[in-house]
Amino acid sequence: MKNILIHSVSVVISFFWLVTEKETYNPISLKGPDFLKFYLILLLCFYTSVFVLNFLKERVTKVTILFIILIFVLGMVKLIKGMILDKPVGYLLLILFFEGVFYIYFMLFYFNKKLKLSSK
Repeated sequence: MKNILIHSVSVVISFFWLVTEKETYNPISLKGPDFLKFYLILLLCFYTSVFVLNFLKERVTKVTILFIILIFVLGMVKLIKGMILDKPVGYLLLILFFEGVFYIYFMLFYFNKKLKLSSK
C-alpha cells in the first residue's frame, strides 16, 4: 500500500502541473515541447519515488513495475501519434530508450530479489 501511495504522488504532481499550466486533463493532446515537459516531470517524480523507496529499504514490487509499464505505454502512444503526424520525435525516442533500459534494470533487480527470497 505504501508503494501505491508513494508512486501516486508522482502522477498527482505531473497531472497538477498539466491542469494548472495547460488547462487540460489529456496529456496526449499536448504539443511536442509541452508533452515533453509533462513527461519529464512524471518520470523525474516517479524515479525519485523509486529511489526513496530504495533508500527506505523497500523492495521493488509489481506495483512499481506496473507504473513503469504504464508510463512507458503513455510515451509509446505519443511516439506513435507523432510518427503518424510526421512530427519530430527524437527527444521522446531518446527518453523512451533510457526508460526501456531502466525497465530492464528493474526487471532484473525484481527477479533477482524474488529468486533470492525463494531460495532461502
